[in-house]
Parts: sequence; C-alpha cells; structure tokens
Amino acid sequence: MAVIGVGIDVVPVERVEKLLARHRERALRRLFTPSERQRAMDLAQDVLHLAGRLAAKEATYKALSADGAVLGIGWQHLEVARLEDGRPAMVLHGPALERYRALGATRCLLSLTHAGGIAAAVVILE
Repeated sequence: MAVIGVGIDVVPVERVEKLLARHRERALRRLFTPSERQRAMDLAQDVLHLAGRLAAKEATYKALSADGAVLGIGWQHLEVARLEDGRPAMVLHGPALERYRALGATRCLLSLTHAGGIAAAVVILE
C-alpha cells in the first residue's frame, strides 16, 4: 500500500486540564462525540484519555490535509473508537469520510501514547 497522508500531534495534558476547568461541558460537547465523552467518564484518568483523543483528531486532520485541500472537517467528524482487542481506531464521519474517500485511502492507522504529561498520536492513511 502507498502512504497517502501522515499526521502527528502532541497535546500537553495540562492544556486539556485548564480547558476543562474553564469550559468543561461546552468543551466536551464541542470537541468530543457522545461515545468519546462516555468512555472518558468511565476512566480514572479522563483528562489523559481526552488529551489523547485530541491529539488523534489533530493528527488525522493533518493526514487528511495531505494536499492542502481539506475544508469543513470539524471535531465531531473525527471519532476515536476502540477495537475489540483494545487498539484505537479512527472513525470518520461526514466531510472527513468524504475527504478520506476522495484521497483514495483504504486504511487509517492510528497509534496513541502518553508519557510525561504529553499525549501523542500518529496517523497514517494508506
């Protein structure tokens, strides 16, 4: 498979903590899908989890922007889900899915990590 797009992003967990301290409900509704919010609330370290989701969404947006022609993709169009084996997967909706198809992509690979107060994600579109 040929690589169509690559995206990487890092998010300081402290940045998400501050955002949620100031605008919790508004930020949660704007940035995360209902299933992402529910999953985070079920975890002890919800802020770490949410920071990882933000990094994944930014990295996916960058991968979809491979040729600079990406418009209309919002936070709710990118959703991090969990496969049965626990691996993260990116689910694309609306304009994000349309863009993915327009690029001719057939796979979206996602890797997440957390360390030292940073959440990071890498996305590869094939």
